[in-house]
Formats: sequence, C-alpha cells, structure tokens
Amino acid sequence: MTGAAIVLLVLTALLPPMWVPVDRAVRDRSPATVVRRVRAAGAVGLLALASATALTAAAAGPATGFLGSAAPVIAAVAAVTGGGPVVRAVLAAGGVGTGPNPAPNPDPAPNPDSAPTDPDPAPTGTPADVGPLRGGRVIGYLERLAVVTTLMAGWPEGLAIILAVKSLARYPELRAPHASEQFIMGTFASVLWAVGLAGVDHLVTH
Repeated sequence: MTGAAIVLLVLTALLPPMWVPVDRAVRDRSPATVVRRVRAAGAVGLLALASATALTAAAAGPATGFLGSAAPVIAAVAAVTGGGPVVRAVLAAGGVGTGPNPAPNPDPAPNPDSAPTDPDPAPTGTPADVGPLRGGRVIGYLERLAVVTTLMAGWPEGLAIILAVKSLARYPELRAPHASEQFIMGTFASVLWAVGLAGVDHLVTH
C-alpha cells in the first residue's frame, strides 16, 4: 500500500507537465467555454489523483527507508507542477485567460497625435481581455515550493511571510482593472494546492 501511494504521488507530479500541450492547443483553437470545461476537467482529474494518493497513504503504514526519504521530494515536485493546472482552471472559471494569445499589432508605429496623456495608463477591459500578471508562472512555482517546504519543516508561520512578500511585490500592479481578482484567485488556488500536497506528504511519512 505504501508503494502504491508513492506511485500515485509520482503520477500527481508527472501528469501536469504532460497536460500542458493539451491545454495550449485547446486555449489557442477553442472558444472560452470549451477552455473552461477542459481546464476544469483537468483540475478535477488532478484533484482526484491527489485524493486517491491521500486515501491510499492513510490506509497504509508510514513510508520508511528510501521511500520515506523520497516522499517529501516527490510531494514538493507535485506541489510545484500540479498547481499550474489548478490555478488555470480557477482563473478560467473566473473568466481570466481563457482566450487565445493576442496577435501582435501589424502597425506598431506610434502616432504623435494620439499619444496618451497618462504616462502609465492602467489596462482596461473585461477579465478575459486582461493578460496574466507578469512573471506569474515562475512566481507560482516559487510560491508553492516555499509553502510546501515551510509546512514540511513544521513552520506554518512562514506562510504569512510568503504571502506578505508576494502581496507587497504585486501591489503596484493590483490597481489595474480585474488584476486584484486575478491575484486573489490565483494565490488562493496555488497556496491551497501546496498545502494539500504537504498534507499528502504527512500522510505518507507518518
């Protein structure tokens, strides 16, 4: 049973990168409703796999030896890789990032007569029109890695520091329309996934 839990944990870590090409193809070629459904299906499948891992680990004894040492590493990898599909599904459900990537402007030459008076205008539009926050993917990886390792180390107070640092760094961007909603949804989904994987690791190793 312990070996089965480790196998399921490995699948939880490996399946998200394999899902990326499917997600990109659907995003670029399908309407927003299809994108939301596909991303929701992927997230539900991933959550079901993580839940099966937790149930199997709870029914089995604690992992020892090599498996006990490998479990935290695998769980940390699963927290980093698996959070992406979950976050994208949550954002898609909120109407963010469900359309294809915008095409480049064929006539980028500036027009002096139409130059904006605001040197730093805030973007406008619907949530689906506003692009993802800059560096969101890499920041999400680092955030989930920090969260899961902090909990594995038995220092839950570190979560407050992680979220405070991220909030302060993102503050200048949050004045844009819909950016705060995107920030909240993405952060909650990312952190909750990492917390869940820390819990799975605890079930496997204790």
